[in-house]
Amino acid sequence: MTLQQLKYVIEVANRGSINEAAKRLFVSQPTLSNAIKDLEEEMGFAIFDRSNKGISLSKEGVEFLSYARQVVEQAELLESRYLNAKPSPQHFSVSTQHYAFAVNAFVSLVQEYGQEEYELTLRETKTYEIIEDVKEMRSEIGILYLNEFNGKVINKLLKTANLQFNSLFTAKPHIFISVKNPLAVQPVVTIDQLQDYPYLFFDQGDYNSFHFSEEILSTMSHKKSIRVNDRATLFNLLIGLNGYTISTGVLSADLNGNEIIPVPLDVGETINVGWISHKNTSLSKLGMAYIEALNRAVAP
Repeated sequence: MTLQQLKYVIEVANRGSINEAAKRLFVSQPTLSNAIKDLEEEMGFAIFDRSNKGISLSKEGVEFLSYARQVVEQAELLESRYLNAKPSPQHFSVSTQHYAFAVNAFVSLVQEYGQEEYELTLRETKTYEIIEDVKEMRSEIGILYLNEFNGKVINKLLKTANLQFNSLFTAKPHIFISVKNPLAVQPVVTIDQLQDYPYLFFDQGDYNSFHFSEEILSTMSHKKSIRVNDRATLFNLLIGLNGYTISTGVLSADLNGNEIIPVPLDVGETINVGWISHKNTSLSKLGMAYIEALNRAVAP
């Protein structure tokens, strides 16, 4: 096993394609394929599963990748310390539901740990895709919520994928509305008061189940509803149409301005927001730093 082989494995896992990884590494595709096959033979197991649909990490490969990243990380630190070598670009990926605090934490991470070169990924995406991203190690960390309604379904998926849920905070539901919305002066809002306002919610694509909804009370019927794909569009519609969405109540004025405010919603529900990761793998340096930044971002 060589350091170069470990770097090859990491790049293939990052790209999800031997062809794309070969281009990034400036080696031929056969050279890369043979290097990985040689490593798999030496290790005695398949690091990657190969099919007509492409290449993905095997169950053993997920754990192997975690150790490979740590070894390469330490080797780069040694090189930069003793050989005065230029460190390789840093890699880190996170997939999340549409939370401003997740973006805030990402900004803090880049400001604190960003080198001259880095390749980082922040994906605001659908609930099912967050789980798949972390399962396949496309992202090291995923951010989503659990509550009494979706917990059984989500926890079953996490268990099957060998993932664990780590709680960040528990919140009472709030609505996000424009400061110009007539409900903005209310200390608390009831479900009945929302009936005449457009309800905004995030599309979940092929997995548009109530259990994957990013908003609680997903089984409620609405006279007016609008499905959106991104947070900026949702916020624009909150302002332009006096709409509302349901979330945690945690907002960032630095990133989102002061035109959107949270107002408590009078329902007997709670939202447990947390992060998911693989059970048997350690977080990278950037992964641990991001969790620290998340905790700071949601601190009261």
